[in-house]
Amino acid sequence: MEATVLNSWVLAEFPTPDSLVSATRQMREKGFEGMDTYSPYPLHGGSEALGLPPSRVPFIALCGGLTGVVTALAMQTWMNTIDYPLNIGGRPLLSLPAWVPITFELGVLFAAFGIFFGLLGLSRLPQPYHPVFESEDFRSASTHGYWLSVPQATGTDATPVMDQLKALGATQVTLVTGEKE
Repeated sequence: MEATVLNSWVLAEFPTPDSLVSATRQMREKGFEGMDTYSPYPLHGGSEALGLPPSRVPFIALCGGLTGVVTALAMQTWMNTIDYPLNIGGRPLLSLPAWVPITFELGVLFAAFGIFFGLLGLSRLPQPYHPVFESEDFRSASTHGYWLSVPQATGTDATPVMDQLKALGATQVTLVTGEKE
């Protein structure tokens, strides 16, 4: 079975953040998928309106932190008990309380790296180019505009989608096409 190629998007600008979230929710209820919202700041209720799953960032942070803790304990165990044991002042070679600061710091470091690189991967960043960036009016998304993009399959008529977005209160609606890859 051949996959559907998405190479056009219907862009709609809305006057307020609330109207954008409401229109997004209504379009998702009508069965549209793969939509995205663009605004100068995070929108309250935007993730729920898009139907996004819960964030995986906390799980990534937990995995990174646990990896850092295990790495720190394994490293210190190897260095202090096997590779180069030092008996200073009768201190035991396997001294877990003395290793707490390094273990904590390495856990925090690995969690931070996990969050940073995990978030980049989940967000599919860096994405220096997307066809919707070619719309001259879309530049307002970084300063004062509230935009919704609805992907369209190749060969489908975008007029019904454009009419629905206008009916939901969009101030302007445009069709942006991209190159096939």
